[in-house]
Amino acid sequence: MKSRTLRTTCMGCIAVLLAGCLTACGDSDDPGNSRQQIGIDIPRADSDFWKAYAKYIQQEINDQQLSVLPPTHSDGDEATFTANVRSMAARHPKSIVMAPQNTMTTDTTLSELFRANIHAISVDTEPEHGTVYMVVRTDNRSYGSKACEFLGKQLGGKGKVAELQGALTSINGYERSEGFAACMKRNFPGIQVIALPTDWKGDVASAKLQSTLAANPDLNGIYMQAGGVFLQPTLALLRQKGLLKPAGQSGHIAIVSNDGIPAELDAIRKGEIDATVSQPADLYAKYALYYAKAAAEGKSFQTGPTDHGSTIVSLPNGLEDQLPAPLVTKDNVDDKSLWANHVTG
Repeated sequence: MKSRTLRTTCMGCIAVLLAGCLTACGDSDDPGNSRQQIGIDIPRADSDFWKAYAKYIQQEINDQQLSVLPPTHSDGDEATFTANVRSMAARHPKSIVMAPQNTMTTDTTLSELFRANIHAISVDTEPEHGTVYMVVRTDNRSYGSKACEFLGKQLGGKGKVAELQGALTSINGYERSEGFAACMKRNFPGIQVIALPTDWKGDVASAKLQSTLAANPDLNGIYMQAGGVFLQPTLALLRQKGLLKPAGQSGHIAIVSNDGIPAELDAIRKGEIDATVSQPADLYAKYALYYAKAAAEGKSFQTGPTDHGSTIVSLPNGLEDQLPAPLVTKDNVDDKSLWANHVTG
């Protein structure tokens, strides 16, 4: 895996700038400052996870009684994302909720927002350049390591695993891949990992997996970094080739996923896949808008445990609220606390 560009932002300088902005730019005591709107960009619509997130966003807008600009949709396209953010910024909201998909090219966009005294809240993705008020996500390296630990034990430390990676220009794809690779190298050297970059595209994942199966008929494990886009193409391919054996049956290919969407939980119940890491779509929406409102009100936050079971950590360019993301298996798939067990259509 290629090394990513190291962040060069001075932590001390950013901390001073961020603190100054939180004090001066979000001063709700200023009688001439009547901007209360929040801008929202929905990053994708090609995944059940992001479709659920969009529904939770609307629910939270109503529950928190927020004043928001009409949400925009960037559909995973970097140019559209930049245009959407600039269009919202021109309407002078106090904060914008976003999820940039290419996290290495955010400096210009976020710098423009900073100069305009608009707070940036990033959901799920961690911008690597440019100031953010708060990032709301989970520890994505732990996604990879949790998948590795589960698969490694399922396979008894031996075999071949196909890894359907996301986009490595995305910090999520990179960190999940990094966590998985490091864990496999350290704990399960007897397992061969076949890394398959997909750019988060289900058709690409299916085509590469088909080629991998042809060249490796003894493949006995699959790690999907995003069940929302990879689950159905993967299951369809395995079913077509007569390889979709239920868990516990001879010839079963052990599968671990990420996202925690309803379809993944159903697949666990059927024995089609073995586990997933539940990424909290509901909490992403809730706390993204919570922090967007807090930014508009001039509030600031410190590192450490929160009152909602997470931990705020320091970044070189802001803060990050790391929400919990549990591993889901047949043992806890019906847990009512999992968002996919109570999401509505």
